[in-house]
This record gives sequence, C-alpha cells and structure tokens, in this order.
Amino acid sequence: MTGWVVGALAGGTYLIRLSGLVLRERLRVLDRFSRLFDLSALVLIAALTASITVFEGEVFAGWARPAGVLLAAIAAWCKAPLVVVIVIAAGVTAGLRALGVP
Repeated sequence: MTGWVVGALAGGTYLIRLSGLVLRERLRVLDRFSRLFDLSALVLIAALTASITVFEGEVFAGWARPAGVLLAAIAAWCKAPLVVVIVIAAGVTAGLRALGVP
C-alpha cells in the first residue's frame, strides 16, 4: 500500500508542477498561495515519513525505528552526506534492536 501512496503523491506533485508550466500565462496565482503550493508536497512527504516511522501496520513500531530516524534527521540537518545519514539510521536502529529495544 505504501508504494501506491508514494506513487500517488509523486504523480500529484508532478501534475501540480506541470499545471504551473502549462497555465503560467493564463492563470495568475497570488504569492501567498504559490508559497503554500510549494510547501504542500513537503508536508505530504513529511506526514508519510512520520506515519511509516511510528507505525508498522496498525501497531506501534517500537522505539528503535524512531530513534534511528531522529538521529538520521539530525545528521541530515548538519549536512552529512546521504550515505552517512542512511548508515546512521540503519546502524542506530539495528544497534538498539540488538540490545533488545523493540
């Protein structure tokens, strides 16, 4: 199901961007709405990431996964390379699960 959601979000984002190019000369959008359009894709992806991080199906995923994502987000905020961010997320999550943290 997650694949369909990601595909729908990607398709919707693509169509919004494409409509901006096609309708640029015909439609005038206020600046504040233009800013909201730009933020909408970010909000949708953040909500999807948060739900995948916290839940596995309909149950709580445990503390290891959110801890790994949190430390990876901090590393990304500090402008660490993507490979380092991924290794931190996987390493922290695997390490905590190895220690018995669910």
